[in-house]
Amino acid sequence: METQTITPEAPVLPETIITVTESAAGKIRELLTEEGKNESGLRVFVQGGGCSGFQYGLMIEESGGVGDQLCESNGVRLFVDPVSISYLKGAEVDFVDTITGGGFTIKNPNATSTCGCGSSFSA
Repeated sequence: METQTITPEAPVLPETIITVTESAAGKIRELLTEEGKNESGLRVFVQGGGCSGFQYGLMIEESGGVGDQLCESNGVRLFVDPVSISYLKGAEVDFVDTITGGGFTIKNPNATSTCGCGSSFSA
């Protein structure tokens, strides 16, 4: 009688909710190294406020909270809370460096309008 080895299927990774450009990933890794938090990630969230109704938020996150979605893009761990997911699905985090300074920007396909500063939107 022949024996068969059953190999379990590879785990299905959750779809990437938010992507991070290579430029932003490099800057995020740099910030995590400066803070001594190489194993941490980036929390991306939406909160009420701003001139268009909602505004984006970014902060270093050591571990996720209850209900958070965890995904990875360009080697950066991303934490997204359950409320923000619907507003941020398909968004892209970028880092832009200009003569007047640099900063993170979010390109969001779910935003119906944005304000001039680019940090608030309506959906």
